Amino acid sequence: MPLLQVVLVLIVVGVLLWLVNRFIPMASSIKSILNAVVVIAVVLWLLNIFGLLASLSNIHVGKP
Repeated sequence: MPLLQVVLVLIVVGVLLWLVNRFIPMASSIKSILNAVVVIAVVLWLLNIFGLLASLSNIHVGKP
């Protein structure tokens, strides 16, 4: 995926999250949870795009 598309997706996600936070009335705790879920999803997506998430599957915890 070209870098320009990654930047555009990040901008669109940021604007959508800002619009939801600004114009949809909801409790602040729900907004915090929503923000955290979106940030975690975007970070995982970025790790997957740059190939860092695939290398984490080689890590084993405990006995193989």
